Amino acid sequence: MKKKRKETEHENAERWLLTYADLITLLLGLFVILYAMSKIDAGKYEQLVAAFDGLFGNGGKSVMAGNRGMIEPVVAPLVTERQKIEEELQRALPSIIGSGLVSVSENERGITVHIMEELLFASGNAELKVTSLRALDSLAGLLGRLPNDIRVEGHTDNVPIHNAQFESNWHLSVARAMNTAYYLIGKHQLTPDKVSVAGYSEYHPIVPNISEENRARNRRVDLVIVTDVPHKHPADSTSAAISTKSKESAQ
Repeated sequence: MKKKRKETEHENAERWLLTYADLITLLLGLFVILYAMSKIDAGKYEQLVAAFDGLFGNGGKSVMAGNRGMIEPVVAPLVTERQKIEEELQRALPSIIGSGLVSVSENERGITVHIMEELLFASGNAELKVTSLRALDSLAGLLGRLPNDIRVEGHTDNVPIHNAQFESNWHLSVARAMNTAYYLIGKHQLTPDKVSVAGYSEYHPIVPNISEENRARNRRVDLVIVTDVPHKHPADSTSAAISTKSKESAQ
């Protein structure tokens, strides 16, 4: 009988080269794909977007195409709400808005009613004038019907004040905002949990404090009708006043 030859099995020490070659090939393919993706053909991209829109029945409102299909349902009610509030303000104060004593503006927080010091207070005083109550009464009727939060913010000019009643413009701005808020809550039963108070002293001017006319515009109380998502409120007025008083005492 023929003897079977036993083939000696040798371990291939270079098999790792196959795995390494596969890895390099895959990496090359990856980089080629990434490069191709960086060179997007606008026409083909639009065709791809249209195809996906048709597939998912998006009615032409594509998120991929960058239009406002998903944003419009959120933004439109917000714009409509602000427009309605502005229209109601114009009806509530037809003879005062635009006179220079009361003005209305819009920013990212909502609708702001700017009430000048001349209408509300005597110079350096925080007690509401009797002649100011009619305007506040008209505003309160509208504010009471709104579900929005209301921020009452006091502002002064940059002329320092220091008398027996107020140690600084911080104290004056806080007192004016608080007295205005107390009147709206006490007289017209505005819901206290939707009213907040802040005093900003001279640090949020409408115009630069470079003339007496500009300083008069900066001495005001703002009623902010909040229409956006809730913001983190600044430190409340009382805390600001106490903090300022402590700093002044330390000096």
